[in-house]
Order: sequence, then structure tokens, then C-alpha cells
Amino acid sequence: MADSPPCPLRLSTAILPVRPWAKGGRDVWQRAEELGFHTAYTYDHLSWRSFRDGPWFAAMPTLTAAAAVTGQLRLGTLVTSPNFRHPVTLAKELITLDDISGGRITLGIGAGGSGFDATALGHDAWTPGERADRLAEFLPLLARLLREDGPGGFSYRGDHYSAHEVRNVPGCVQRPRLPFAVAANGPRGMRLAAWHGQSWVTTGDPATQEGTPGEAWAGLEQQLDRLAATCTEAGRDPADLGKVLLTGFTPHRPLESLDAFVDFAGTCAELGITELVLHWPIPDSLFAADLGVFERIATEGLAQLTVRH
Repeated sequence: MADSPPCPLRLSTAILPVRPWAKGGRDVWQRAEELGFHTAYTYDHLSWRSFRDGPWFAAMPTLTAAAAVTGQLRLGTLVTSPNFRHPVTLAKELITLDDISGGRITLGIGAGGSGFDATALGHDAWTPGERADRLAEFLPLLARLLREDGPGGFSYRGDHYSAHEVRNVPGCVQRPRLPFAVAANGPRGMRLAAWHGQSWVTTGDPATQEGTPGEAWAGLEQQLDRLAATCTEAGRDPADLGKVLLTGFTPHRPLESLDAFVDFAGTCAELGITELVLHWPIPDSLFAADLGVFERIATEGLAQLTVRH
């Protein structure tokens, strides 16, 4: 009998920055590489939901430290947003991080939300429309800043952001720039993903996250259909855009067992998802899970999927 085709999915993890580096933080990132994850992401927030009153460390220094103690694992954010970032300073940090990591960085980026990050700098939270407007300017400007590596500098003046004679020599290790994974639910965000992204990120359709598993699958399928139509309208082959699902926000429970993961991942692959991101377990939190089961999923899950599908 012919060998089964390789699994079309990549398996990645999201490591929330809640552990002091010398007290387990370093170990988790190194273990993620040992387990064979494709990418290890972290949240780029100042704090987040139920973790707000506990330890929470900054994304860019954490990724820099992770780059120094790993060698093959890709690293990235899920996701960065304009809520407290500026394209000029972010570009410089990303170019530096891409250099330190040897070209292993992916930037997950989206419009941001209305949580703590939205008001931490002392201004009122932007409306959804304002967040979309800012991302529509932020993303292409950042893309240009990451590619403009000549000695003459780069200048820009827009509605929300400006740059004056910015120099980003030598540019990214990854050419022409490091990849973007664009988180988007609405039509404007999906167009940005089609125009600027190497992949698209979702946590599932927000309208179905409190529903049944079947409703969540239907919502995800509709999102993927809208994304495909958006890519076609933008003149891009939908197959060229990666589809990333950050798990943990739908009614599904893929970390309950290896079998549960295989069933979940199989459906994701059938729908067209190309990368699954599993939250590294954190006890007594939304992301609590059995670490032993999690590690079995990391090492055996995709092989099981190849056999069963």
C-alpha cells in the first residue's frame, strides 16, 4: 500500500509571558523546540484578561531571550497591534530581533481590542472603526519600513503615523522582509491579509465562540470562504495565504486527549487550516491542560492525523 500523504498542518504553540525567565520561562521555550513545534508565539500585550494582576512580561525582550536559547524554532507574536505600538520603533525592534534569531521571526499583527492595552497610554479606547483605520495605515507603513534599508532614510506623513528620515540598515535577515500573519475577522482586515500577509490568523468566528462545536465549525468555514473570496478579488491565489487557527476560544477541547486533538485537527485540515497554535498549559487558568497530554499531542498528534486521514 502506498504511503499516506504528509499532513498539511503545521503545529505551533503560544507561550504566554507569565513565567520569570529564571523560574521556568527559559525552560518552556527550550522545551517547545525539543518537542518539535514549528513556531512558538507569545502575546504582545501589556497584560491580558485574568492575568492582569499577576506576572506578565514584555513580548519583544522575551522573544529576544528565546532566540538566544533556541536554534531552529521559529518565534513570533500573536498578535501585535497599534494599541501601544508605533511602526517606526516596532520596525527597528523587529529588524534587531530578526538579526538575533537568524531570520526566525514572524509578526502576528491585528487591529487590537478594547481591553487594558487600549487605554494604558492614557487615551480613550478607539472605536472598532478607528482601530481598523489605524491598522490600515500601520500595516503598509511597517511593511515599507522593514524593506527600506538604504542609507538615504525613509519619510512618510499620514493621518495617524509619521516617519522622518528613518534608516533601517541593514534591513531584515528574511528578504524582502519578515513574514506577517494578519489577524482579521472583518472585510477590511481580510483585505489587508490578502495584500500584505503571508498568513491569516483567526480564533474562530466571534459570533459562534459561545455556541456549539458544530456552529463553531460552520462559522470557521464561512470565514475561510470569505477569505478566499477576498483573496480572489485582490488578485491573489487563496492557496498562497497560510491559514492559522489560534485555538482555545471555541467550544472544542482539542487538548483533552490525543484522540480529541486528532479529530479536531483532522477537521481543521479538511477545512483548509494550515497551522494550529496550541496554548502552552498554564495551571488554574483558561489555558489549563494536562502537560503530559499536551506533549504527546506535540510529538504524536500530526503523525496520528496522517494515519487516520
